[in-house]
Amino acid sequence: MAAALRVRDLVGSPALQLRVLAGETGLGRPVAWAHVSELEDPTPWLLGAELIMTTGIAIPRSGVRQRAYVERLHSAGVAALVLSAHLHVPPLRQAFLAAAEERGMPVLELPLQVPFIAVAQEVAAAAQADARERLNAQLQLFGALRWLAAEDLTAAELFRRLEQLSGYRLYLCTRHGGPLLPGVPVPDNRHAALLPASPDPAPTVPGGYVLPVPAPGGPAGYLLALERRSEGPGQAARPAGLGVVQHIATVAALQLSMVRHERETLRRQGAETLAELVRDALEPETARRHLARLGFDAQAPVLLAVLDGDEDGPLDDAVVVQALDEAAVPYLVLRRHEGLYVLLADSPPALDALAALPRTRAGVSRPFTPGDTLGVPRREACLALTRARASGKPLVLCGDDTTDRWLHEDPIVLHGLVDHVLGAVLRYDTEHDSALVLSTLTWLERDRCTEEAARALHIHPNTLLYRLRRFAELSGRNLSSTANLTEVWLALRAARMSGRLR
Repeated sequence: MAAALRVRDLVGSPALQLRVLAGETGLGRPVAWAHVSELEDPTPWLLGAELIMTTGIAIPRSGVRQRAYVERLHSAGVAALVLSAHLHVPPLRQAFLAAAEERGMPVLELPLQVPFIAVAQEVAAAAQADARERLNAQLQLFGALRWLAAEDLTAAELFRRLEQLSGYRLYLCTRHGGPLLPGVPVPDNRHAALLPASPDPAPTVPGGYVLPVPAPGGPAGYLLALERRSEGPGQAARPAGLGVVQHIATVAALQLSMVRHERETLRRQGAETLAELVRDALEPETARRHLARLGFDAQAPVLLAVLDGDEDGPLDDAVVVQALDEAAVPYLVLRRHEGLYVLLADSPPALDALAALPRTRAGVSRPFTPGDTLGVPRREACLALTRARASGKPLVLCGDDTTDRWLHEDPIVLHGLVDHVLGAVLRYDTEHDSALVLSTLTWLERDRCTEEAARALHIHPNTLLYRLRRFAELSGRNLSSTANLTEVWLALRAARMSGRLR
């Protein structure tokens, strides 16, 4: 792109005699090329920043189609539309002019005596004058690969240098707007609207370009390059054009490949460390050293989570890894038969990432100190996962209910407790479509307040009292006895954990 040439420069040229009909706010758009098109939809053949010239044959006649014509050119990144006066231009409808004004899409009128070739020559001359500077920027940009190899630059340092060379403010993000490379800024809320909604967008956006960052399996994210404002003589290069930005996207892809390779190496090491922690095969100090090397703060508490799929299908481990990468928190993952184990920092972004996972159930332990044995956290996470499955919640934290942590994690033991205490009542509920067990649980969860429990069950208090008496008769447990009440409470919690009571 000839970054030095703007639509306003052509309007200001006395030789061209261009007149602005609409879209004056877009006169700062850059112009890369000028081309004649008499197609109603030339967008499949455009790259962006073109000056489209037409005798008017391309302009449809109805207001609706004229508006759609302007919107198509704007979406394709066209710099401006030039109409030859007094030839085949139909009456321009209000919808046409309004669309151009709304989008800042310049519509210019060229006098009949000025040929299109005069406009094209002006644009070509500007492009030729700027070619030397753009070539120099490209040659310097190729040196970025040498910097990367020889100077061991971080991604943040590398992209700061590329900004100075290219004349653009550079942003990188995933397809969902998260960080793509560590230290490289993501687009803020003002610029998020410039990110593409389609998988194959036009590269030109107001003030710069947006390009996909290629990766195996599809784009890993997007590079947004916006022209830098002048900060004083010699402090920033002039914007160097689409070719340079395309090279920067390639550099980003190479850097991302290196980062992913490093992450995969750390992930394998992390899985080995987590396997040793699960087996209790590491001394606390050794465990803390390993975790510190893998990015954990030795003084900050951590969580153990166990994840599994929901009723719609199995868990996709790659989705979990991607979500945790985007959350930018330290984590270790290990696949075991009971689920996917994840050791991660105790932080809101980490829990938010787990809660947002699609088609996933997750149980999370209480916070504990890095290097501590995982016996209790593992049991807490497994019990929380059982509760998540029973309740249908995507994420359950251990600690909301202090009883569950003391129940046995073996399902056979849980079922035995339920059958021993509640078996007769559960069978009665099934045969008579009653709710004795649920009513008793509701009563106990509300600290044996009959009025409150009855309201929650939408029944009369006398009906609840009858159900409690019937429960006591069938179970053989006196609900006034502390020992019997404790046994009933544990059995009810076990029934809910094992999925036999919802």
